[in-house]
Amino acid sequence: MPDLKFEDVSITYQTSGPNSRGEVTAVKSVTLELPAGGTLGIAGESGSGKSTLAMSALRLLPKNARLGGRVLVGDTDVATLSFGELRALRWAQASIVFQGAMHSLNPVHTVGEQITEALEIHITDRWKTPHARESRVRELLDIVDLAPEKAQSYPHELSGGQKQRVMIAMALACEPEIIIADEPTTALDVIVQKQILDMISRLVTERGISLLMISHDLSVLSTACERIAIMRNGSLVEIGESRMICTEPNEPYTRKLTEAFPTIGDPASRMRPVTRHGAGADEPGTSEPSDEVLLSAKGVNVTYHGSGHLRAVRDVNLEVRRGEIVALVGQSGSGKTTLARALMGLQHTDPGSAISFGGNPLPTKGRELKKFRRRVQLVLQDPSAALNPKLTVYESVAEGLRVQGIPGDERERVAQALIDAELYPPENYFGAIPQELSGGQRQRVVIAGALALHPEMIIADEPVASLDASVRGEILGLLLSLKKRLGLSALVITHDLGLAWNIADRVAVMYHGEIVEQGPTESVLLNPQHSYTRQLLAAAPSVRKVSV
Repeated sequence: MPDLKFEDVSITYQTSGPNSRGEVTAVKSVTLELPAGGTLGIAGESGSGKSTLAMSALRLLPKNARLGGRVLVGDTDVATLSFGELRALRWAQASIVFQGAMHSLNPVHTVGEQITEALEIHITDRWKTPHARESRVRELLDIVDLAPEKAQSYPHELSGGQKQRVMIAMALACEPEIIIADEPTTALDVIVQKQILDMISRLVTERGISLLMISHDLSVLSTACERIAIMRNGSLVEIGESRMICTEPNEPYTRKLTEAFPTIGDPASRMRPVTRHGAGADEPGTSEPSDEVLLSAKGVNVTYHGSGHLRAVRDVNLEVRRGEIVALVGQSGSGKTTLARALMGLQHTDPGSAISFGGNPLPTKGRELKKFRRRVQLVLQDPSAALNPKLTVYESVAEGLRVQGIPGDERERVAQALIDAELYPPENYFGAIPQELSGGQRQRVVIAGALALHPEMIIADEPVASLDASVRGEILGLLLSLKKRLGLSALVITHDLGLAWNIADRVAVMYHGEIVEQGPTESVLLNPQHSYTRQLLAAAPSVRKVSV
């Protein structure tokens, strides 16, 4: 079984075009080793160079990349391989689990066909015939705990966790000796995430596979890797055993990463997300919610009618007070987003459902509904999808003002919204397009678009699900700051219990369309009464739960 070695590796990109930055160095003189049968995690924020380094192991870098140093699989320098030799290396000796399963799988082919493709490219005696390959596909699906009939499914017919399992099955198809997993659990809920991590750990142990895992989340890496390397700005900052890196790091940057993901029950992180100002910088204004109920839902039901009847939301009762942040937590498919759409008037509810805002029933059409949506704004999960790639930041933020016909100085209002979203000086962002911004900046632009209308409440759907540690803290700090400075109310939909501990006044737990438990954050998270809440808490990773 081969080692994987990076010897003094540097990688630069040659950029071109009107906004060219010239030669950009993504990786700077990194030396790392993954011994045969070992497990190594690489952590760092977006732009740290961790994925670029890992992609070089299979020569998957774009054409404008230049590699210095050597990448060795066993004694073989990957850079010297011919195309045929490289093709033999990929899948058979080393394979990769890409970050976005939905974007990595072909939407027009069944998952069985996509797994079979790797077997057809790398034929061995074990799967020389179509029947043998079909048998191998069933075996692989069983290994990743998927039913054999899932081979006939298309990617859109599977959940996020199931798609990620298919990606792992593809990576295992040709019995590789090294697996590279790039953010394999990003945006998965805590229970599915634990299932995926447990499965990866089991496969590594049972099959003696070498694992290189990339993540911005140290708590994820600590559950699967013996050693962790920390990268920042392309350089290797620190490397050591997982327990040491997570609990006794030597470098300030590593400590910053460990502190960015709060431990539920730790008073130091309660209402104190880590931002660039430090942990929970004080803000002017009050942080206590009023007794006024701003949003009220009573007996809300939502049923989808298709080939059958699916009750997605069941008898939900929920309140959000003025100046309060409520976290709605639960697994994917629990009904959280459907409920949010119903509260916004974007989803029809069943007869008998009662939703009110400011003491008045939720309008259903016309001018009144338009006025309501000015008072309540929705912040979508994926800022890249929420923003039009052809519109500048100014146009994106001003769009709501124009739709609502808001009078006054548009430029001044857009500038103030960007300032409120902590994008300043705002003029520096007016002409930028989304692709020129970081993930955190794009999320702030989406929030600025909501704030431009001076709403009384925002409903944020997984606002930090795909963001790295420091950016996550910045966005959570921003939400808490808006509550304190502007008295803004928020319903934050999330599968991240650490987020609830960081910023929520109250927590509502949703399971199979029902709210099974709700109350003050400390009561729900420290003394859960429902078995499902306890299951969520047990599955939540933490840097203090180092198991290796």
